[in-house]
Amino acid sequence: MKRLALALLSPLLLAQAKPVLVPDVSQREIRIAYSFTGAELLLFGAILYPGGKLPNDEHRTDLVVVVKGPVQSITVREKEKLAGVWVNAEALRYRSAPSFYAIASSRPIDRIVDDRTRAIYELGLDSLQLSPASSAAPPVQDRFARGLVDLRSRAGLYYEAPGAVEITEGVLYRARVSIPARVPVGQFTAETFLIRDGKVLAAAVRDITVQKAGFERYVAQAADRHALPYGLLVVALSVLLGWGAGRIAQRV
Repeated sequence: MKRLALALLSPLLLAQAKPVLVPDVSQREIRIAYSFTGAELLLFGAILYPGGKLPNDEHRTDLVVVVKGPVQSITVREKEKLAGVWVNAEALRYRSAPSFYAIASSRPIDRIVDDRTRAIYELGLDSLQLSPASSAAPPVQDRFARGLVDLRSRAGLYYEAPGAVEITEGVLYRARVSIPARVPVGQFTAETFLIRDGKVLAAAVRDITVQKAGFERYVAQAADRHALPYGLLVVALSVLLGWGAGRIAQRV
């Protein structure tokens, strides 16, 4: 009886089983030196379907890859012209804005999932959860959020790449994400989503470390661990260089 029950249940369990993602990245660690001009990450992997069989229906399978940098607190200020001079006006602080955000997908994201799913998984620049620190009116929050996204998009720190994910034979996938030279250091995540018929079936994450190397790393560590001596040394060097430049100008 047990064997008969297992035999009857096996097709049901197999039908309920979900596919699994096996992702990886070309670099688990990115080192920033004085000559760093940016990097290109290759994100690749495979989709493991239950029983090793691809779905035989007509529903399309899509993949979305999201690379995020560490979150940080940031204040966005508006400028306004007063008596012919640009001055700081209204400001809004965000508690947890990602320092870097890149999304690559097999199709435009609005053709893959609905607005609710995009908001849940933060799929797309207009779906980022920025966590404003003040209770400003929704129109004000939207205006500042658009401003923040625009500023970081122009710096290459935020961008979308629809159609950048290639899927081969319905099993293997690959995507390339550009890391700009101005990328912040810290712990990054590369998260892959398998989406079918508008639903997220599987997700997997890989960690990426971005850190300074060489003399830049030594300076960053000194500034972080010995803030007061580092600040005094910088001021002293500035005074010394200014004095030296003045003496040279006098002799010339």
